[in-house]
Amino acid sequence: MSTRPPSPPAFKWPLRIYWEDTDAGGIVFYANYLKFFERARTEWLRAKGIEQHQLREATGGMFVVSDAQLRYLSPARLDDELIVTATPQEIGRASMTIWQQAFLKTPEQTKLLCEATIRIGWINAATYKPARIPPTLLETLL
Repeated sequence: MSTRPPSPPAFKWPLRIYWEDTDAGGIVFYANYLKFFERARTEWLRAKGIEQHQLREATGGMFVVSDAQLRYLSPARLDDELIVTATPQEIGRASMTIWQQAFLKTPEQTKLLCEATIRIGWINAATYKPARIPPTLLETLL
């Protein structure tokens, strides 16, 4: 996984760290970054006018994560403000690869805390088998 960010992020989503996000050591529990990245991807789709529940009902399909590679660089702590990004890197006929980053937001700077490459695939919601992303959805994503 590259630490060099691609083109400017397509989407930024703000997040604050709460008690429930932290572990016994007072830092964000590592698995919670997956939740943060999922929420940012969902909000990215929503910003494009794509509501996942409605999409499933209209097309009979949905996105699922098929691969996730994360790299942790620095911890986030209680009350920290983060900016989580979602940037599509590759959009194919049945899957997408999205580059995601979580930054600590401070008045002076932003500091990279975690980065990930997430691959999501399109499946038939009834059979859970891979399928092609509907053409109209592909047009919206591009």
